[in-house]
Amino acid sequence: MSVLDSIIEGVREDLAARRLPMSQLLEAIEVAPPVRDCLAALLTDNISVIAEVKRSSPSKGALAPITDPAGLAASYEEAGAAVISVLTEQRRFGGTLGDLDAVRKAVELPILRKDFMVDEYQFYEARAHGADVILLIVAALSKNQLDDYFHLSKELGMRALIEVHTPGELESALEISPEIIGVNSRNLKTLDVDAQAFAQLIPQIPSTIARVAESGISTRADVEFAQEHGATAILVGEALVRSGNSNVAMAQLLGRLGQ
Repeated sequence: MSVLDSIIEGVREDLAARRLPMSQLLEAIEVAPPVRDCLAALLTDNISVIAEVKRSSPSKGALAPITDPAGLAASYEEAGAAVISVLTEQRRFGGTLGDLDAVRKAVELPILRKDFMVDEYQFYEARAHGADVILLIVAALSKNQLDDYFHLSKELGMRALIEVHTPGELESALEISPEIIGVNSRNLKTLDVDAQAFAQLIPQIPSTIARVAESGISTRADVEFAQEHGATAILVGEALVRSGNSNVAMAQLLGRLGQ
């Protein structure tokens, strides 16, 4: 079993334990905050940042305790993030839907629910908790699921970040006419990181699509490498949560120190 398969197995078990009647979710969606659109912010000429609330990861283990996810998200907003990403997967990433709720109350920015979306229920759940964007990992889904979940996201008013790691996955992603594609330099099946994925895949994505470089970004040089190959945004978690000062860390990544 690959790392990705193991994570998805846990996600399904946890989902079964917390699943509520659909009627409750639909009622919650009725009173949820309006969707905040992120697309324009991820397609600017200047590279933008999706800043992540992330306690741990399968590859690195514990990163930061993050006792106040709302405060961290507010500091990201102050530092100039375009979108806040909130991990809600609990077993490997230490996240919860409670984190999403807290962050939603604290910031005005669009929020990405970062999880392994493998069941229709999770999309209604995301919107009920105030998410504006969801993640679709091509490696975790069949082509039919990818298409169905993409359209379900749109029906619920949310954008979808379509994540790819290989040329074949990018081909599948482009077939559904996405607005946002994330190229993950980390192979979720092995956890190996290869920044050449940015160089190989991002140039193949049409310029009308927001192009997000994900994983392995911790220095200004990493950001420049992604941007040189066409990235319009970066998704960063570890470098920010470990920094101790997200304002300074983000300024360093964006080359703003001393300006």
